Amino acid sequence: MSAQAVLYLIAIILLAVAALPVPSRGFNLAILGAAFALLAYAWPVISA
Repeated sequence: MSAQAVLYLIAIILLAVAALPVPSRGFNLAILGAAFALLAYAWPVISA
C-alpha cells in the first residue's frame, strides 16, 4: 500500500469518527481529516 493510500485511509477514518456524536478535546477531527486528505492529494508533488 502506498503512502498516498495510507494518508487517504487515515483521512476517511478521521472524517467518519468526526461524524459521530463524540466530543473531542482541543481539536476538531473534521479539520484534521481534511488536512490529511489534502496531504494525500498533494503527496505526489511533495514526494517528487
